[in-house]
Amino acid sequence: MFSQFTAMLDILHENLARLRLPLFTITGSTPKTKRQEQVQKFNQMAQPGVFLISLKAGGTGINLTGADVVIHYDPWWNLAAEKQATDRAHRIGQKHSVKIYKMVTEDSIEERIIALQQKKAELADIILQNDQIADATMSKDDLIKILK
Repeated sequence: MFSQFTAMLDILHENLARLRLPLFTITGSTPKTKRQEQVQKFNQMAQPGVFLISLKAGGTGINLTGADVVIHYDPWWNLAAEKQATDRAHRIGQKHSVKIYKMVTEDSIEERIIALQQKKAELADIILQNDQIADATMSKDDLIKILK
């Protein structure tokens, strides 16, 4: 489970601990050796467990081949960062089918972030295709709609 807020990871950890499942946590302050130790334990488990990872800390150096579900608890405006975190479960050696979920509250800032992600992805596609470069702009009104 990925969150951009370490305080949210603390709340999730507190609530998930009641289920008595194995819990692992990686944030930016987790030392590299401890990260690798936790990843190895998680990947070798026979029973279900939960890995709570801050979005930025989970972007590199982690291979979660033991995962079969990835949950983005809160979306980040940078879709590439989310995709990079999701890719931690799509690694060589993965034996499971992996399901990806995003937690999005209706009529919330999260919905606007998702809209911004989609708009950014469309913009990137247009720029990379380079055949519609003149259409690759976001108007002031587009930005205001996203932020409302």
